[in-house]
Parts: sequence; structure tokens; C-alpha cells
Amino acid sequence: MIERYSIPEIRDIFKEENKYKKWVEIELTHLQVLEEEGLIPQGSYSEVAEKVKDIDYVEFAKRAKEIEKEVDHDVIAFLIALEERVGDKGRYLHFGLTSSDVVDTANALILKEALEKVIKELDSLIEEVKKKAVEYKYFPIMGRTHGVFAEPTSLGLKFLYFYSELLRARSRLEVALNEISVGKISGAVGNYVYLSPDIEEKILKRLNLKPERVSTQIVPRDRHAFMMSQIAILASSLERFATEIRLLQRTEVNEIMEPFGKGQRGSSAMPHKRNPIKSERVCGLARLLRGYLIPALENIPLWHERDISHSSNERYIFEDALCTLFYVIRLMKGIVEGLVVNREKIEENLRKYGDFYYSQALLLALVKKGLPRKDAYEIVKRVSHKSFDEGVSLREIVLSDAELGKIFTPQEIDEIFKTDFLRNVDEVYRRFGLS
Repeated sequence: MIERYSIPEIRDIFKEENKYKKWVEIELTHLQVLEEEGLIPQGSYSEVAEKVKDIDYVEFAKRAKEIEKEVDHDVIAFLIALEERVGDKGRYLHFGLTSSDVVDTANALILKEALEKVIKELDSLIEEVKKKAVEYKYFPIMGRTHGVFAEPTSLGLKFLYFYSELLRARSRLEVALNEISVGKISGAVGNYVYLSPDIEEKILKRLNLKPERVSTQIVPRDRHAFMMSQIAILASSLERFATEIRLLQRTEVNEIMEPFGKGQRGSSAMPHKRNPIKSERVCGLARLLRGYLIPALENIPLWHERDISHSSNERYIFEDALCTLFYVIRLMKGIVEGLVVNREKIEENLRKYGDFYYSQALLLALVKKGLPRKDAYEIVKRVSHKSFDEGVSLREIVLSDAELGKIFTPQEIDEIFKTDFLRNVDEVYRRFGLS
């Protein structure tokens, strides 16, 4: 994880010191339960716990790394370093366990801790988006499809779309949190030869984890792939709204602008530039986050009860994905919070090209008059294209059109061009309990 996009409150969770701290916690909990079950001598747990309570995990990590250079196995190196510290009772450490019992269970603790922080940060972003949805509920803005003027919508609805999407993402992240909050203490190949499922349950309950119902020698990687898929989807949702901001910030549109600091510079060559670099950064990092999903998916089909082809890439993807996602969420929160809305330009753009966007209202009115839709469509296409191409009001063209004059009275035409495009905004908001 590069420093530029790294936030300490997530990065620290993935530090080696915290990993070893979690490994020690698992080994101690394991000793405590074994002692209570009469499987190891009384006093073993308290003696070991006393000797590790003031452990300096920075120094411990250094020692474990030194040993790993010789033994080329991180868990064995950890156990040797721990036994050096705790003495004779250290022989009961890892009793009946295999490496994945410690590593996968610790991964669950670490991922759970990080994902909980990500969800909390997402809640802050959701609240900011919600505020903007309420603030701009009734403010009309031109809606676009294919990048082309369509019909007016509400600026608040743009935020409400994002709000709704983020609520779905949050819900799925909660599912992912539940999916990865699973450990295993089932031993080699996962069939509980030396420690029973009952002991596993007791150990994991104290760690606030659930047992994997059928673990093989590892926790199956579909759980982790699901988490990574939700990270990728959320990243895409964040990119969708960042792209909306970028499009609306273009000079010829100039309706919305991301915050631009007083001392900020937009270009090394052109001082006039105010580039949407924050939104572009969201888009770029979203692409990276989607990329992390591929190795997570490919980690699912391991050989037999396990291999460790997943292990190497997981040392990258879990930390990088969660750190980057947290960063992007916080970045997007700042963008939304400081967003500049150019009300005058939005209103100008609504007026600029006339009223041709009433074409659907006119089409439906013709259908109601009894015309076949195909014929009605051709009539409206003719007059609305003329309106746009000649820069003349569609209403004026309709009023002066001989064919349409036989179908509508001037009063009926006036009613068509009074169509309220935001008539049901309140109803949409009510679905979210917003007013």
C-alpha cells in the first residue's frame, strides 16, 4: 500500500505487529479452553499469559522475521519466537492446531476489524449524500441520456440515486462482514482429529467468531471473494457518481464543480484550469479495486484440502483493497461535502436550447387523442427536431402547425407545456422516509 493513499487507522490493522498480536490472542484463547477442558495441565494458560502480557510486538515481529529467514515458514517462526519468551509451558502452544487454524482465524479478526471501520466511514458518506438529496429536492436540472438533453429532473434526485445505491452497498457489506467473521480450529485437513468441534466452538466464541461448518484445512475462499466482490461493486458505485461530477464540471456544462482549495493549482501550464482531479482519482482507484477481485476469485479453486497459492496474493489484496476503499470513501465524502452547485448555469442550460424536451408530453397527448403511436411519434419528431435545429420554441411551432392545429386547441397546447416534471418527487422521497 503506497503512502499517498494510505490512512493509518486502516493500515495499522494490517501491520505485522497487529497480525502477531492476533496470532498470540488465538494461541492464548486456545490454551485457556484446553486447560478448562482438562487437556493440558492446570496453570499452563496463566503462566503463558503472564509472560506475554507486556510483549513488545515490534521487537517480537523482528525476532520472528529473523527466525523465518532460517525456517522459511512464518507460523513456525512465530511459534519458536513465542516459545523463547514463554519457556516450558510453551510446548502446549499450537497443541492440535495447524497453521491455517491460526492464520485464517486471525485473518477473520483483522478483516472484521477493518471492514467495520469501512462501514462506519461509509455511513458518514451516506449522511452527506442524504443532506444534499434533501437540500436540492425541488431544484430542476436537465436530465441527460447518452450525454444528450432528455427531460428535466431534480438535482436532489441525482443525490437520491446515489444515496439509494450506497444503502444497497452498505447492506451488502454487512453481509460480507458476516461472511468473513468465520474462523476454524479443525486441525490438519479439517477433520478434528485432535481437537473436537465443541472445543473449536468454545475458542471461536471467545474471539467473537463463528466456526466454519466444513472447513477443509482452510476457511473456504468463496467467503473472501464475496467480500472482495462487494468492495469492487461499491468502488464502481463511487466511480459512477464521480463520473457524473466530472461530466457536469466540463466547461461547456459548468453546472457542478468539485471543491477547489484556495491554494490549489489546476495545471502546471495553464493557471485558469480547475480540474476535477479528486473525482478522477476516485475513478482511477475504483479500477484498481475491481482488479483485486480477480485474484480473490481465482483463490477459490485450491488443490484438495488446501494449497497456499492464495496466501501470497492475499498478503496484498486484503490490505490494499480495504485501505484503498476507506480512502476513496473518505475522499468522496469530502467531494460531496464541498460540492459547488452553479444554480445560474443549471437554469441557463435549461433555457438555452428551448423547450423541445416537452416532446414526450406532446406524444402522449396525441396518443390520448386517438392517434396510433407510430403516427404520433413521426409528428412529434418533425416539430421537435425543427424546434432544436432552428432554435425556435417547440410550443410556438406546435401552435402554428396546421396539422396539430386540427387536433389541439390553444388551451390544450398550453396545458401540455405546463407539464410538471417533478410532480412525483415527493413520492419517491417518501420511499426513503425523507421529506
